[in-house]
Amino acid sequence: MNRAERLTAVLDLLADSGQVEVDDIITKLGVSAATARRDLDTLAEQQLLTRTRGGAIGQSVAYDLPARYKQERHAPEKLQIARAASALVLRGDVVGLCGGTTSTAIAGVLSSRADIAQASPHANLTVVTNAINIAAQLAMRPQIKTVVTGGVVHARSYELVGAYAESVLAQVRLDLAFIGVNGIDPLVGATVNDEREAAVNTLMAGRATRAVLVADSSKIGRVAFAALGALDQFSAFITDAGISAEQLAAFGESGLEVIVA
Repeated sequence: MNRAERLTAVLDLLADSGQVEVDDIITKLGVSAATARRDLDTLAEQQLLTRTRGGAIGQSVAYDLPARYKQERHAPEKLQIARAASALVLRGDVVGLCGGTTSTAIAGVLSSRADIAQASPHANLTVVTNAINIAAQLAMRPQIKTVVTGGVVHARSYELVGAYAESVLAQVRLDLAFIGVNGIDPLVGATVNDEREAAVNTLMAGRATRAVLVADSSKIGRVAFAALGALDQFSAFITDAGISAEQLAAFGESGLEVIVA
């Protein structure tokens, strides 16, 4: 079990009863006392729990691991999804990228494409993003024009949210938008953990000629707090080979094209 998986497991234990003891972590996760304490201290620093003598208590019912810890989870699947997403992008396109680790992977694949990286008097690709980590990643690529929305930084996802972000998006047109989600269900639709992120993501999707959902198969069947709207506003959903035949059929019945990376 790597660190990201272990931190998630600790939070899962915390969610069950609202509190967790170091001894519980040692027994259930098979780690040392020192590791258990370090993990609790790490999560406390991220304000995901409150440390107590011998353990921790939850700060709220809902929690979300910061992006820098989540990026290790399902990394191979996200890379496959990113490559499939990149295949939809033509040189010269204007592409929207919301925040999240899958979108970050897409940015990485796009920036390494030979046709986009080659020298040119004009930008070979324009990326519009509300994620400051993606903007920083692409800023070193002179052949990619990077447009950043304004807004207030969401500390856990590095996304810019709020009226400023929405104002900028309302003034642009996108060829493609890749929208990452925390949950996707054939009946409920696409959902994320934060209503402010949902508002920006929905607007970004609406500004695109083609809006594509991207999520690894572990997100299928999950339902998060804030809805992005009906699936019919999206032209496709890219996921990995972990999607089951039943899930694939259910999305087919909903009318959403599924691209298996």
